[in-house]
Amino acid sequence: MNISLAWLNQYLQPTGVSADDAQRALIEAGFPIESRETLVNGDVKLDVEITSNRGDCLSHIGLAREVAAKTGRALVLPVFDPPPTTGGLIADALILENPLHDVCPLFTARVIQGLKVGPSPDWLVKALEAVGQRSINNVVDVTNFITFDFGNPCHVFDLKKLAGATLKVRWAKDNEPLITLDGKKRVLRSDELVVADAERAQSLAGVIGGQESEVDASTTDVVFEMATWDPVTVRRAARRLQVRTDAGHRFERIVDARTIEFAARRAVAMIVKVAGGKLCEGVLSQGQPPADATDIRLRPARVQAIMGTPVEMQEIAKHLRAVGVEVEPIGRTTDAIRCIVPAHRPDLTREIDLIEEIARLRGLESIPTGEMLPVRVSPPQPSEVAMREVGAILIGQGFFETVTFSFVGRKHAQMFKVAEIDLVEVDDERRGEEPVLRPSIIPSLLVCRRANQDAGARPDGGVRLFEFAATFGQTLNHETKDAAARNVKPSRPGVSVEHRHLGLLIDVPNAGPGSKVGLAEKQAGVRALRGAIESICRAVAGPVMPLDVVAMEPPSQAFEPAAFAGLKLGSKFIGTLGLVSAATLKELGLEMPVVAAELHLESLLTFYPPRTHLTPLPAFPAIERDLSLIVGEAVTWATVAEALSGAHVQRLEATNFVGTYRGTQVGAGKKSMTLRMRFRDPSRTLRHEEVDPQVASVVELMKQRVGAEVRTV
Repeated sequence: MNISLAWLNQYLQPTGVSADDAQRALIEAGFPIESRETLVNGDVKLDVEITSNRGDCLSHIGLAREVAAKTGRALVLPVFDPPPTTGGLIADALILENPLHDVCPLFTARVIQGLKVGPSPDWLVKALEAVGQRSINNVVDVTNFITFDFGNPCHVFDLKKLAGATLKVRWAKDNEPLITLDGKKRVLRSDELVVADAERAQSLAGVIGGQESEVDASTTDVVFEMATWDPVTVRRAARRLQVRTDAGHRFERIVDARTIEFAARRAVAMIVKVAGGKLCEGVLSQGQPPADATDIRLRPARVQAIMGTPVEMQEIAKHLRAVGVEVEPIGRTTDAIRCIVPAHRPDLTREIDLIEEIARLRGLESIPTGEMLPVRVSPPQPSEVAMREVGAILIGQGFFETVTFSFVGRKHAQMFKVAEIDLVEVDDERRGEEPVLRPSIIPSLLVCRRANQDAGARPDGGVRLFEFAATFGQTLNHETKDAAARNVKPSRPGVSVEHRHLGLLIDVPNAGPGSKVGLAEKQAGVRALRGAIESICRAVAGPVMPLDVVAMEPPSQAFEPAAFAGLKLGSKFIGTLGLVSAATLKELGLEMPVVAAELHLESLLTFYPPRTHLTPLPAFPAIERDLSLIVGEAVTWATVAEALSGAHVQRLEATNFVGTYRGTQVGAGKKSMTLRMRFRDPSRTLRHEEVDPQVASVVELMKQRVGAEVRTV
């Protein structure tokens, strides 16, 4: 930001700080000087670098406060005589509507009638030229002066050019036109905020005014507006339309609504002084109630602990009061003080922020630097250990870890979009064909698989990929749901959602470009990926925790409906597994079927470290019996295992799934399921005839529970 030394000195007492002293004070306060230029009139222009959290210093008063704090001077705010309200009632001259208090916390309007627009006085022209601004006319120049003086951007409308004598804060309509003050025609979107009259948009809120209500030589009545806007909304519109203005730069860094009143009254007084006119009685003001002052409890002992050097209570109070923080004792205690943060410092919200202010104003050179720093080595976090273990297991099974970009194309993202979660996008100009933050890792893995396909990569067993990464979305509020139903863009996004996931992808066995893939190969691919997931779950949760695979409808169009399942570890849902649909493969240019899974890392890693159960080795051998049952296609292994577990069959130690057979021998709509039962007596060796009754009881149980027929025993 460019500042004028002469302008700065108006607010310092005693005045007359030199360019060298001002430069040194600002640098020590944390504001580097980019350049320094002596002007023709003897003034000095300094280009000061302002960090993004210090919007209060995008003004001469803000930087004068910093210079005063570092040099021991006093900050003197401007004094002015408010003009008399000799005009009519403002309510008779203007209608104001601001229903959007969440994005426009405060909008104020004042009306001046009968003024004369013309050249600015010499002092005003010189002040603006000293900071690189050109003079336009006396009324507009005052608004620019106030922007650089207080850091409160403001705007003037020609009242007679406003249809219906109305100002309304509203969202733009899709493709709504607006000719801005730079003469360019802008086409707006529904997520951009405007100030409109009764018929059309008159300015892009917080960024730039409109040409149709511009104040010019013919203007006699003006509406003076000073407001504050949501920083994200201003930033989004300014970046998309590529409009960089002094107003937008400040609103993006927060302009507190509580700073408006004083700056607005001075601006109106200056306009009446340089252009004449009559100020209407009253102020139109709509928005949220003023926020309470931030109240922070500061402990002197904590100041000393952080800074590493003693700091007296009197010095703490002196530094904080120098930047406008009120300091009060808390009762009779000396352990803490109460600090009330001024409206112009929204960046001060915590105790540590105040400690940083004290260190900055005291001088960072006063903080001792030890010759040796104590270092304590801590073991890795359990979650990191678990992820390393998972990665090692997958690599051992032939998987390759990928690191892909977080953005995907709109069509790819839409395929993996689930209900109740909307996509998160950035401007097309910034990301080109991939403007969407991925809602799933799977599309990124599919793009990576296509790259391997194009390169002719055909490792034994097919390509296997995995990645630990974040997925993104935003919850649908009532407004975004309604917009989605009407197929229009919502005016406001929902709440951001971000999760860490593990994405897995494998080729279906024996699949390749041009090869014929049947049901058996696809089933083998699903089983292979399920096996990998079971290995992960055993490593994370231990062998005792059961993994259930539950058939379900896919939440998006990216998977085959008949080959998709949810994954439950114990009672917790941890992810999904499925065969990628043919339409998705075609869209991504893949020539072979693949199976993919996505696990929710936060849910999975809650089971780590694994729970192990140790039992002594058996003293006597077991007897194993295989049982092949013909059951309906809908009967799952989980149903069979649950029935056996609840029956408490005598001497039955374990039951394991062996395999499934489908064919003409078992009939249509049925399958043969083979299970292996292990019987053991802990005190002696069993004989085969001793387990025959138990096997018979299992056969009878299966007939009753699942309608099974015995194929072989």
